[in-house]
Parts: sequence; structure tokens; C-alpha cells
Amino acid sequence: MIRWLIVFLLLSPTTSMSELSAKRRRRMSDKVRKMFYHAYDNYMTYAFPHDELKPMTKSFTNSLSELGNLKLENLPREYNGTALTLVESLSSLVILGNNTEFEKAVMWLSENLSFDVDARINLFECNIRLLGGLVSAHILATDSTNRFIQGTYNNQLLVLAQDLGQRFLPAFNTPTGLPYAWINLKYGVMENETTETSTSGCGSLILEMGALSRLTGDARFEHAALNALHKLWGMRSSLNLLGTTLDVVTGEWIEYSSGIGAGVDSFYEYLIKAHILFGNEEFWRMFQSAYLAVQKYFRYGSWYHEADMRTGRATYWQLTSLQAFWPGVQVLVGDVAAANLTHREFFYVWKKFGVLPERYLLDHQIVHPTEKYYPLRPELAESTYYLYQATKDPWYMEVGEAIVNSLNLHTKVEGGFASVRDVTTMQLEDHQHSFFLAETCKYLYLLFDDSPLVGRNYIFTTEGHPLPVLSDWHERLPDTYTPHNLTSIKINTQKKQASAMSMQVCPANLLNPRHDDGQEIESVCHVPDARDDHRCLTDDDCGIDSTNCRRRSCSSAGYCGLWLFI
Repeated sequence: MIRWLIVFLLLSPTTSMSELSAKRRRRMSDKVRKMFYHAYDNYMTYAFPHDELKPMTKSFTNSLSELGNLKLENLPREYNGTALTLVESLSSLVILGNNTEFEKAVMWLSENLSFDVDARINLFECNIRLLGGLVSAHILATDSTNRFIQGTYNNQLLVLAQDLGQRFLPAFNTPTGLPYAWINLKYGVMENETTETSTSGCGSLILEMGALSRLTGDARFEHAALNALHKLWGMRSSLNLLGTTLDVVTGEWIEYSSGIGAGVDSFYEYLIKAHILFGNEEFWRMFQSAYLAVQKYFRYGSWYHEADMRTGRATYWQLTSLQAFWPGVQVLVGDVAAANLTHREFFYVWKKFGVLPERYLLDHQIVHPTEKYYPLRPELAESTYYLYQATKDPWYMEVGEAIVNSLNLHTKVEGGFASVRDVTTMQLEDHQHSFFLAETCKYLYLLFDDSPLVGRNYIFTTEGHPLPVLSDWHERLPDTYTPHNLTSIKINTQKKQASAMSMQVCPANLLNPRHDDGQEIESVCHVPDARDDHRCLTDDDCGIDSTNCRRRSCSSAGYCGLWLFI
């Protein structure tokens, strides 16, 4: 890369490095813009107002009831779609600067969308896609500063979101408060409905339902989601690990093995993002305990395997594409060095196949024999965006460019973008998932052009829908409250809780990781030594250093320290 730049500069002596970078970013952002509209325009032409596009046959699928429904059971007969892809595209249209199309879409949804339909849907999927899309778009539509809508807007999207949220509530009527995974939008929980759900399904509702409560003043939504989260957290093992699936009636675990991938992933993501969005210190304490457990029991070098929640023993040595979100979460808490290492491993697998397989067996270095597909997932692009924002390292733009080129080379067809059925042959599948427009294109665009977010403070839901971080939504803490393992900084004579995350710094990257008052900044990666006097018998008695996130080791004299780095 450096050699190429030197040659180019010799040929173009009047072009500066910054101009080269700016030109490259404009070229790539334009390329992603064209990708989005190729997907969006084909959806509007061949699939709207149905749920998702079938790009190879230029037709549609009413797929809302199929999301999370691996066996395709109890599918509705007369359901004709809820314009799922349009709802998912709303915030992307704003980020791309197409306010005209955004307003047009908002008006159509206001007049035509109804959730009074006989359709059995997955609560988690419907929450992150439809409820999240509507809540986010409502906030954008009421943005008085930017005026994304020029005409009259009377909270129509919020009315739709509230109606949808109310249809969710019967799912929480269980002995445990943990919601059913499935609910009929018209009739509620069906007779003999399965009581099995996932950790993500119970623990990844708080952002959307919490935001809905803050916007409507109806506390039922946030209370239901928070109650479920509390119950789920109470089911953790003594190691602070959770399983993957559980029974919502008995409150018992069904699958004890888990990791940071499918069935659990967004649980971790929503703990830290709920802390950022709502300012509740409880979310931070829960996240920190969970994060330390993940680092201790799941991490193996740069990879993360799965383990039994009861013993911490490894169960499955495999990479799943959904795990690629993890480096983005690590960036949020300041563990940038660890995020970079894991991200590079995922990109290595991407380069090996041209896209990221759904499941890759780490112990055999091969693709899982039955999960060879790539459904246009966004997680690697998402983590690439976060890491570039944290480091401004141009290498991440090279990663983004490689992802864009792969998608155009392998998945673009005349009628949109198709999923990959088999990454070893690049055989395609006739399905363009709505998250390709909500997330994949959005994160790739923002990687090369983050100007839409300049001067704004958003977090993104697990479906890529932006929610603003507002002081009005934050909970006030008593001035005297000082939680363990965090520091305090004074702003305008008031104490405010601070950490590596809230200060937007990574202790490992600081020459002097201290506050102005001399206190050290501790990262979330900190694991204390087993003994207060730092004595040890083996390396297992030593923790992870609080200021640089490095593993401490036991010396021959029996003391923990950073001996390997001296």
C-alpha cells in the first residue's frame, strides 16, 4: 500500500495525501450509495409493500413470520406483508441525505401500515426490525434542527410503534416475566405455544421498548423489558455466564453451552448500550461482570469459543458470523487493542472465502458442513466502522473497501443483492434481507462518510437504527454514589460517573492513564489478582492489568505482575 502511494505521488506531485484520502473516501461512499439504491430501488419496484425482495426472480417474500422460524411452522395464510424493508430503510435514507424519499416513505406508512394482522411473529426479530425502525424514524422525523420532513408530521410513526408495543405486552404474561419468543400480532399468545426462547430474545428488548416508554410516557414497555432482563440476569451461573436457550414458564435453562454468537450476542450489546442510552449504572455493573466472564472463559487468544455456563469448560471451537459484532462492543468500552486483534481474525476468514461463512470450525480450520451460507450480514462492517472511528487508522478503510468489492463481485445481481448459499462455491440464494439496507450499507457508508453524524450523539441498535443519547433520558445518581472499580470526575461541581468508555479513551493507548487529579483510569477489561497481596502459585492466580488490558503472570518468586513485558 505504501509503495503504491509513493508511485502515485511521484506521478501526481500536486496531490496531497489528505486529498488522496478524501478522493478515495468520496469514491467509496458513492459506491456504497449506489449499492444501497440498487437494493432499495429493486425492492420498491418488485417487492414493495411486501416484506423482502427476492432479487434473482425479481419477486417478493412476506417473510416476517419466517424470521427466526427455522422449521417454518404456523405460517399465516392471508398475511401480505408490513413493508418490512421500507421500515428498515428509513434511517438509512436520512443518513444518505434523501429527505424527500424519507418523507414519502413516512407518509405512506402513516396511511397504510397496520399491525392488526393474523401473523405469528418472533418477538425479538419484530422488536429490533419494526419497533426499532419506527421509533428511530419517529425521532428523526421530529428533529426540529434538521427538518428531515418539510410537511406536516403528527407523530404517526410513534402511534404505529405504540400500537405494536402494546401487541407485544401479552408475551410477557408468564410466571417468570420472561417473554414468549412467539406471539400473534392479532390474537396474542397462541394455545400450546412453545415456551422455549433464547437469551437474546429475553435480554435484547430494552433499547427499543425503553425508548418507546420515554417517548410515550407509558412505562409498561420499559418495565416489561427491564423485568425480563432482571430475571435473566438472576439466572446466571456463579461464573457470571448465561446459557443460550431457556424455558419462560419454568425459568430453567435448556442449553447450558453459550458464547458471544447466535442466541446470546445482543444480550451483551444491549447491556452496554442501555447504560449509554439511559445512564443507569446498573446496566454498567451487569455488563462489566458479564464482560469479565466472557474474557475469562470464552476467549482463547484472539478467538472466542463456546463454554458450559456451569463449569466454564470449552464446548465448541467455532467462529460464527454473528460474533463479528464483538469488536464493536469492545470499542465502546475502550478495549481497542483486543477489538483490533479479534477483528483481524474475522477479516482473515473473510479474505479466505470472499465473504464470511455462517459457521467456521476453528479446530479444523474448515467451514461447517451444513452452515456454509452468508446472508449479507453486517457485523464485520459494523466493527470495522467502530474501529475506524476509534483509531482513524486508514487500514480499516481498506477493510471496508475489500468488503464492498466482495459484495459487488459475489452477491450483486440485476434485481438487487442475493445471499450466498455456499461460500465455497458462491452459489446464490434468492433473498435480500432487510438488514442489508438497515445495517450493511449504512455502516459501510458511514465508514467512508461520517458527516451525517457530525455534531450528533447516537447509539445504534442491534439492527442499526440510531437512537439519540439525550440527557433527559438519563437517570440522575446521588452525588455520593461511587461504584466499585470506577472513578469520578467533577464537572460544574457535580460528580458524574466516569470510566474508560464514558471518557472515550482506551487506557492501553495512553502514556499516562490518569485523571488530572492523579487517579488511574481503569478499563472494563480489568480482572483483579486472586489475592489482595498479589501472591500466586500459578498464572491462573493472576488477573488482567487495569491500564493496558494485558494478562499478568506469576513470577518464580510467587508474585503477579507484567513480567512478560519487562
